[in-house]
Amino acid sequence: MDITVLEKLLAAGQDNLMLRFGLGSAYLKQDDYDRAVDHLRAALRHDPAHSASHKLLGKALAAADRNDEAVAAYEEGIRIAQEKGDIQAAKEMRVFLKRLQTPRA
Repeated sequence: MDITVLEKLLAAGQDNLMLRFGLGSAYLKQDDYDRAVDHLRAALRHDPAHSASHKLLGKALAAADRNDEAVAAYEEGIRIAQEKGDIQAAKEMRVFLKRLQTPRA
């Protein structure tokens, strides 16, 4: 869905997990990392156990070179995903976390 449409929904008062997740995802695809982070954090305020939001938040933070915050987002996401039994999400976030923690040559 178009960002403009999503932003209009938000402006009209429709603030919910999926709208914020959709906005975060859309802004991440446009390399607008700060807006992506803001919307993904808002998504997590709606549902702190939403694994996909943790995963995208980590990606957005890493893309913005905010590595310490990205590590924290992934670690929290992994913990929550494991508690929920969301094995695939936890596995993916572990891979992203390991990449962040591996020194680049």
